[in-house]
Amino acid sequence: MKKIVLFAFNGDFMCFIHVLLNALDMQEKGYEVKIIIEGSATKLVPDLAKEGNPMHSLYQKTKTLDIIAGVCKACSNKMGTMDAIKEEGLNLLGDMSGHPSMARYREDGFEVITF
Repeated sequence: MKKIVLFAFNGDFMCFIHVLLNALDMQEKGYEVKIIIEGSATKLVPDLAKEGNPMHSLYQKTKTLDIIAGVCKACSNKMGTMDAIKEEGLNLLGDMSGHPSMARYREDGFEVITF
């Protein structure tokens, strides 16, 4: 089975939607896929969590399918979104000086793709 982890750093809404779409597509094709929300992308979580957001259902689907592995602890703190991320029930990841480690996923056989 192919294992892919998508690290989403870019806080641009349209870029992040492609992360969600690609993750769902890969999952439907039988890949083991995970999303890590990093950098300025952490600021998108509160908006995506709102039911009125046009991409809310897409975001919810990735949550329901357990595709979102977690969110960078340091970056969510810096972007002021840590409380919203906790309310969403997303994991805060910080095993590399407060940030998620790509090496950990490489060691587990994942191909790393960054956005």
